[in-house]
Amino acid sequence: MEKIQMDKPLVELDGDEMARVMWALVKEKLICPYVDLRTEYYDLNVKRRDETDDSVTVRAAEAIKRWGVGVKCATITPNAERVKEYGLKKEWRSPNATIREILDGTLFRAPIILRNVVPAVRFWRKPIVVARHAYGDIYSGVGLRFEEAGEAEIVYRSVSGREIRVKLPALKGSGVIQAYHNLDASIESFARASFKYALMNGLDLWFGAKDTISKVYDARFKEVFSRVYEEEFKEEFQRRGLNYEYYLIDDAYSRVMRSEGGFVWATKNYDGDIVSDMVASAFTGSLALMTSELLSPEGYYMAEAAHGTVQRHYYRYLKGEKTSTNPTAIIFAWTRGLKERGKRDRVNELVAFSEALEEAVRRTIEEDRIMTQDVARVAEQPVSMVATTEQFIEAVKRNMEKLSRKKPFDE
Repeated sequence: MEKIQMDKPLVELDGDEMARVMWALVKEKLICPYVDLRTEYYDLNVKRRDETDDSVTVRAAEAIKRWGVGVKCATITPNAERVKEYGLKKEWRSPNATIREILDGTLFRAPIILRNVVPAVRFWRKPIVVARHAYGDIYSGVGLRFEEAGEAEIVYRSVSGREIRVKLPALKGSGVIQAYHNLDASIESFARASFKYALMNGLDLWFGAKDTISKVYDARFKEVFSRVYEEEFKEEFQRRGLNYEYYLIDDAYSRVMRSEGGFVWATKNYDGDIVSDMVASAFTGSLALMTSELLSPEGYYMAEAAHGTVQRHYYRYLKGEKTSTNPTAIIFAWTRGLKERGKRDRVNELVAFSEALEEAVRRTIEEDRIMTQDVARVAEQPVSMVATTEQFIEAVKRNMEKLSRKKPFDE
């Protein structure tokens, strides 16, 4: 079969450990046989980031600005143990945080719904899409440790010379301090992206924060969401029969457990980090059954694997052992990125290919009942085969071949 030609490249951001191994396998077995793949490649392996003083991460984000569409593998965010393990210069910040801030994007994570994987929350019938603000909070925060009693204050100095000081409560012994920030423009972009996504998909929108306690920081989020809704989206939401609801964040957690799903849950950066993992685990039992897409007001797009680098499996892989690591999220990162590239460039064959590959994954799990161990643990019986990573990819490839013979992508 003649390969599908791409008009423009994707920006490819490679990653670490077992995720990197699966990334290469998916490309080799499921993408390159069908697509004449064009990418602008950036290696975000933690050693490479260390060698370049993390400039490679910034260059990768700037490349996404140039080309509009990127796909990203999972990467290590080093802590003290990782610094020692890899011999790094320092604890480099999260590459995800760096990229998201440069692109000023909102992260949308949704479960990959499968017929034979029943949500752990019995009320859930429809997807819950977590819209995570991808700027600020603790991800760009600063912190310090102190060894004795004292006092501290936050000092703000404007470019015009204005100064504001806010004192913290008295520090009566040793401890820690952390400060973080956000920007009105980024909060507004987050709100608009969330409302637009809800309208595009015909879903209600929830937003949760704790303005009763965080009377400045969280209250500002609530104010901005309310204003953007009233001024820009209320009329269209009402015309479409959709609702916008603000809840205190603890109330939102309680309500979501009794809901049937079918809405976008907009969350601040840290909240979204937690909520997206919780929703993935409760819906599918695995972060590998979760899509993750970044959208920015300027139209930049990045699809990524929602899970981590799967360190434990990687150590086994290095010993020559077979692993049953689930590559589904990595496959869907590629399909969503290729689909977006195809839509923007009007390469319909690329869109059709991406949809077919997602269907091949679903058929492998739902009809053939071939799955990796994480899915087998939560799937309804029977399970035909608990596959290794390579076996699962080969099973998907067989279904892909069947689909391509049945209906070529250019039809």
